[in-house]
Amino acid sequence: MNRELNEIASRIRELREACDYTQEMLAKELGISVEQYREYEQVGENIPISIIYEIASKFGVDFTEIITGVNAKLDTYHVVKRGCGRSVDRYPGYRFEDLAFRFGKKIMQPLLVTLEPSDKPAALVTHKGQEFNLVLEGSVAVVFDDKEIILNEGDSIYFNPTHPHGQRCFGDQKARFLTVIAE
Repeated sequence: MNRELNEIASRIRELREACDYTQEMLAKELGISVEQYREYEQVGENIPISIIYEIASKFGVDFTEIITGVNAKLDTYHVVKRGCGRSVDRYPGYRFEDLAFRFGKKIMQPLLVTLEPSDKPAALVTHKGQEFNLVLEGSVAVVFDDKEIILNEGDSIYFNPTHPHGQRCFGDQKARFLTVIAE
Protein backbone atom coordinates (compact mmCIF):
# COMPACT_ATOMS: atom_id res chain seq x y z
CA MET A 1 0.00 0.00 0.00
CA ASN A 2 1.43 3.37 -1.02
CA ARG A 3 1.88 5.47 2.15
CA GLU A 4 1.39 8.79 0.31
CA LEU A 5 -1.90 7.66 -1.30
CA ASN A 6 -3.07 6.31 2.05
CA GLU A 7 -2.41 9.73 3.65
CA ILE A 8 -4.45 11.48 0.92
CA ALA A 9 -7.32 9.02 1.54
CA SER A 10 -7.04 9.69 5.27
CA ARG A 11 -7.23 13.48 4.77
CA ILE A 12 -10.30 13.08 2.52
CA ARG A 13 -11.99 10.83 5.10
CA GLU A 14 -11.20 13.30 7.93
CA LEU A 15 -12.58 16.23 5.90
CA ARG A 16 -15.76 14.34 4.95
CA GLU A 17 -16.43 13.34 8.56
CA ALA A 18 -15.70 16.83 9.90
CA CYS A 19 -18.29 18.21 7.47
CA ASP A 20 -20.89 15.61 8.56
CA TYR A 21 -21.06 13.82 5.22
CA THR A 22 -21.56 10.08 4.88
CA GLN A 23 -19.76 8.12 2.17
CA GLU A 24 -23.13 7.61 0.47
CA MET A 25 -23.92 11.34 0.43
CA LEU A 26 -20.55 12.33 -1.00
CA ALA A 27 -20.53 9.52 -3.59
CA LYS A 28 -23.95 10.65 -4.82
CA GLU A 29 -22.84 14.29 -5.14
CA LEU A 30 -19.66 13.22 -6.95
CA GLY A 31 -21.75 11.11 -9.34
CA ILE A 32 -19.94 7.84 -8.60
CA SER A 33 -21.01 4.56 -6.98
CA VAL A 34 -20.69 4.16 -3.20
CA GLU A 35 -18.48 1.10 -3.76
CA GLN A 36 -16.11 3.10 -5.96
CA TYR A 37 -15.98 5.96 -3.45
CA ARG A 38 -15.28 3.56 -0.55
CA GLU A 39 -12.37 2.09 -2.49
CA TYR A 40 -10.92 5.56 -3.10
CA GLU A 41 -11.29 6.54 0.54
CA GLN A 42 -9.90 3.31 1.89
CA VAL A 43 -6.45 3.54 0.31
CA GLY A 44 -6.50 6.43 -2.15
CA GLU A 45 -5.37 4.10 -4.92
CA ASN A 46 -6.54 4.94 -8.45
CA ILE A 47 -8.40 8.02 -7.19
CA PRO A 48 -8.64 10.43 -10.12
CA ILE A 49 -7.15 13.89 -9.66
CA SER A 50 -10.52 15.29 -10.82
CA ILE A 51 -12.28 13.61 -7.85
CA ILE A 52 -9.71 14.98 -5.37
CA TYR A 53 -10.12 18.44 -6.92
CA GLU A 54 -13.92 18.21 -6.73
CA ILE A 55 -13.80 17.17 -3.06
CA ALA A 56 -11.39 20.03 -2.29
CA SER A 57 -13.65 22.54 -4.05
CA LYS A 58 -16.79 21.18 -2.39
CA PHE A 59 -15.44 21.63 1.13
CA GLY A 60 -13.52 24.85 0.47
CA VAL A 61 -10.08 23.31 1.00
CA ASP A 62 -7.12 24.09 -1.21
CA PHE A 63 -6.40 21.17 -3.57
CA THR A 64 -2.69 21.22 -2.67
CA GLU A 65 -3.59 20.89 1.02
CA ILE A 66 -5.33 17.57 0.39
CA ILE A 67 -2.41 16.29 -1.67
CA THR A 68 0.41 17.47 0.62
CA GLY A 69 -1.29 17.83 4.01
CA VAL A 70 0.15 21.33 4.36
CA ASN A 71 -2.19 24.33 4.81
CA ALA A 72 -2.12 26.51 1.75
CA LYS A 73 -0.32 29.81 2.19
CA LEU A 74 -2.08 32.53 0.25
CA ASP A 75 0.28 35.37 -0.58
CA THR A 76 -2.08 37.30 -2.83
CA TYR A 77 -5.52 36.38 -4.13
CA HIS A 78 -7.23 33.78 -6.25
CA VAL A 79 -10.55 34.54 -7.94
CA VAL A 80 -12.86 31.66 -8.83
CA LYS A 81 -15.56 32.24 -11.43
CA ARG A 82 -18.97 30.61 -11.27
CA GLY A 83 -19.38 27.31 -13.06
CA CYS A 84 -16.90 25.15 -11.15
CA GLY A 85 -19.52 23.84 -8.72
CA ARG A 86 -22.48 21.53 -9.07
CA SER A 87 -26.02 22.83 -9.11
CA VAL A 88 -27.60 22.26 -5.70
CA ASP A 89 -30.51 23.59 -3.64
CA ARG A 90 -30.52 27.03 -2.10
CA TYR A 91 -28.44 29.09 -4.50
CA PRO A 92 -27.57 27.89 -8.02
CA GLY A 93 -24.26 26.07 -7.72
CA TYR A 94 -23.89 26.39 -3.96
CA ARG A 95 -25.45 25.79 -0.56
CA PHE A 96 -24.31 26.83 2.91
CA GLU A 97 -23.17 23.33 3.97
CA ASP A 98 -20.90 23.11 0.92
CA LEU A 99 -18.99 26.13 2.15
CA ALA A 100 -17.62 24.73 5.39
CA PHE A 101 -13.96 25.68 5.32
CA ARG A 102 -11.22 23.60 6.95
CA PHE A 103 -8.45 25.54 8.63
CA GLY A 104 -6.09 23.33 10.60
CA LYS A 105 -8.36 21.22 12.78
CA LYS A 106 -11.19 23.81 12.76
CA ILE A 107 -14.21 23.77 10.49
CA MET A 108 -15.28 27.36 9.86
CA GLN A 109 -18.83 28.22 8.84
CA PRO A 110 -19.58 31.22 6.63
CA LEU A 111 -21.09 34.50 7.79
CA LEU A 112 -23.75 36.16 5.63
CA VAL A 113 -23.04 39.87 4.97
CA THR A 114 -25.47 42.34 3.37
CA LEU A 115 -24.09 45.55 1.85
CA GLU A 116 -26.38 48.47 1.07
CA PRO A 117 -25.58 50.71 -1.93
CA SER A 118 -23.28 53.54 -0.86
CA ASP A 119 -20.93 56.10 -2.38
CA LYS A 120 -18.50 55.69 0.52
CA PRO A 121 -15.25 53.79 -0.10
CA ALA A 122 -14.78 50.41 1.56
CA ALA A 123 -13.50 50.50 5.15
CA LEU A 124 -10.11 48.76 5.15
CA VAL A 125 -9.07 46.24 7.81
CA THR A 126 -6.33 43.65 8.28
CA HIS A 127 -6.25 40.37 10.16
CA LYS A 128 -4.29 37.13 10.20
CA GLY A 129 -5.10 33.98 8.31
CA GLN A 130 -7.11 33.55 5.13
CA GLU A 131 -10.40 34.89 3.85
CA PHE A 132 -12.94 33.52 1.40
CA ASN A 133 -15.87 35.50 -0.02
CA LEU A 134 -18.68 34.15 -2.23
CA VAL A 135 -21.10 36.64 -3.80
CA LEU A 136 -24.74 35.51 -3.60
CA GLU A 137 -26.56 38.59 -4.89
CA GLY A 138 -25.56 41.76 -6.69
CA SER A 139 -21.94 42.83 -7.13
CA VAL A 140 -19.23 43.32 -4.51
CA ALA A 141 -16.07 45.37 -4.93
CA VAL A 142 -13.23 43.78 -2.99
CA VAL A 143 -10.54 46.35 -2.32
CA PHE A 144 -6.97 45.51 -1.35
CA ASP A 145 -3.41 46.42 -2.27
CA ASP A 146 -4.80 49.61 -3.86
CA LYS A 147 -6.79 47.51 -6.35
CA GLU A 148 -10.52 47.00 -6.69
CA ILE A 149 -11.76 43.67 -8.00
CA ILE A 150 -15.43 43.44 -8.98
CA LEU A 151 -17.12 40.14 -8.13
CA ASN A 152 -20.53 39.31 -9.54
CA GLU A 153 -23.09 36.75 -8.41
CA GLY A 154 -21.44 33.33 -8.12
CA ASP A 155 -17.86 34.62 -8.10
CA SER A 156 -15.65 33.86 -5.14
CA ILE A 157 -12.25 34.99 -3.98
CA TYR A 158 -9.60 33.63 -1.62
CA PHE A 159 -7.02 36.08 -0.36
CA ASN A 160 -4.47 36.81 2.31
CA PRO A 161 -6.15 39.36 4.62
CA THR A 162 -2.93 40.57 6.26
CA HIS A 163 -2.99 43.25 3.54
CA PRO A 164 -5.46 46.14 4.08
CA HIS A 165 -8.73 45.11 2.45
CA GLY A 166 -12.46 45.79 2.47
CA GLN A 167 -15.69 45.08 0.63
CA ARG A 168 -18.35 47.44 -0.64
CA CYS A 169 -21.53 47.17 -2.67
CA PHE A 170 -20.83 47.83 -6.34
CA GLY A 171 -23.97 49.15 -7.99
CA ASP A 172 -27.41 50.45 -7.08
CA GLN A 173 -28.86 47.26 -5.58
CA LYS A 174 -27.84 45.69 -2.29
CA ALA A 175 -25.22 42.97 -2.39
CA ARG A 176 -24.99 39.85 -0.23
CA PHE A 177 -21.99 37.65 0.22
CA LEU A 178 -20.77 34.84 2.41
CA THR A 179 -17.43 35.29 4.09
CA VAL A 180 -15.24 32.86 5.97
CA ILE A 181 -12.32 34.24 7.95
CA ALA A 182 -9.86 31.65 9.22
CA GLU A 183 -7.33 33.13 11.61
